[in-house]
Amino acid sequence: MAEVTNLRSPAEAGLSKLFESSRAAFASESAISREEAFRFFEATGLPSRRVEAFKYTDLRAAITEAAPPAEAPSDEAAKAAVAGATGFAEVEAVRLTFVNGHLVPALSDLDRIPEGVTVTPLNEAMGKGDPRLKLLAPVEQVRENPVYQLNTAFLADGALISVAAGAKPSTPVHLRFVGTGETSFSTATRVLVDVGSGAEFFLLESHEGPSGLIYQPNDALDVRIGEDAAFRHSRINREGDAAIALSTLSVRLERQAQLETVNLVTGAKLSRHQIYLHVAGADANAVVNGAALLGDGQLADSTLLADHAATGGVGREMFKTVIDGESTGVFQGKIIVRQVAQQTDGKMKSDCLLLKDEGQMMNKPELEIFADDVACGHGATCGAPDEDLLFYLMARGLPRSLAESLLVQAFVGEAVEAVTHEGARAALIGGIEAWLKARG
Repeated sequence: MAEVTNLRSPAEAGLSKLFESSRAAFASESAISREEAFRFFEATGLPSRRVEAFKYTDLRAAITEAAPPAEAPSDEAAKAAVAGATGFAEVEAVRLTFVNGHLVPALSDLDRIPEGVTVTPLNEAMGKGDPRLKLLAPVEQVRENPVYQLNTAFLADGALISVAAGAKPSTPVHLRFVGTGETSFSTATRVLVDVGSGAEFFLLESHEGPSGLIYQPNDALDVRIGEDAAFRHSRINREGDAAIALSTLSVRLERQAQLETVNLVTGAKLSRHQIYLHVAGADANAVVNGAALLGDGQLADSTLLADHAATGGVGREMFKTVIDGESTGVFQGKIIVRQVAQQTDGKMKSDCLLLKDEGQMMNKPELEIFADDVACGHGATCGAPDEDLLFYLMARGLPRSLAESLLVQAFVGEAVEAVTHEGARAALIGGIEAWLKARG
């Protein structure tokens, strides 16, 4: 029988050419093997509907050409791009600014880093062979993900953030990613956060870019949370309306570690936010929430894998999707409970609010349990706004559009309430209100 070989798409062929031509510009390979990562990607290619994990988000069809990696911007271009950035702008924070995937020291608060926190540009850390880089890719399953490996292959810049044991800085660090340009481009950034034992750290993350321009950001955030430590993370996706935005969060939780992460999506034509959790220590606690507000033509994919490999872990995952017009929401969630992870308590839920009949929502929650003393469950709902509630509000003098907006705020707000940082929570609520205002 003749062997069947899949033909490479124009985008895959273009990525191969870009990788070959970019080798000379790569930083030291001491900690990151771009060659190995790209060979993995070449073997798998851009995932299509035939790949179960990408059944509802066909990247092979969506990415029709390989956008060249963005070059570092000029000082003038960087300042102009950042001047219009709004994500978490009103929150008091120490900002690390990345424009077109490159750290811009002049627009970053490198001289205001909180006590107990150290920030090292990733290229500098790789050049020195920093031993902390062994913490990259903290979850085993993420290394088998083609989007993550593509990020590794084309990695241009990033940061290594270390939080000393016992440190509890009150001021959060804000990773501010801004894209700018007039022609198609791609970016690949990686941030590694190591939270020491007993520490508590707040991280904000915002992503913005130009409308009307097809560009392809691919960012990754790797986190290790030490024993009795807490990592609190809020993220906003306000990418341009033609962007194809890919992102990965991978987190390893040690004994009694706490994770809080919330992701709000209002931007990008297509976005996929991948979350990988590995509960490595006993009695760890993870709160993972997401909210997506989608208009005509948008697709937002939230994919979660929570791997419990220690006793007594608690996981709470809640995802809210609002669909307006011919847009598509995707939620894929999987909880794995290893045999050793007795007394695991895991709850996962996805809710969708359909504002118009043209939209669609794809839900695929899964449980894979090998322990016999657990309390785990999942659920998914999808429906239109409650007409009785709308009538109640309208009977008190509110127009239907305002009544509907109030219901949307209450629906999505449930996911945002988990944010413990008051300023970050207010910024997320502001993002929801801005989307509703733009909707009219």
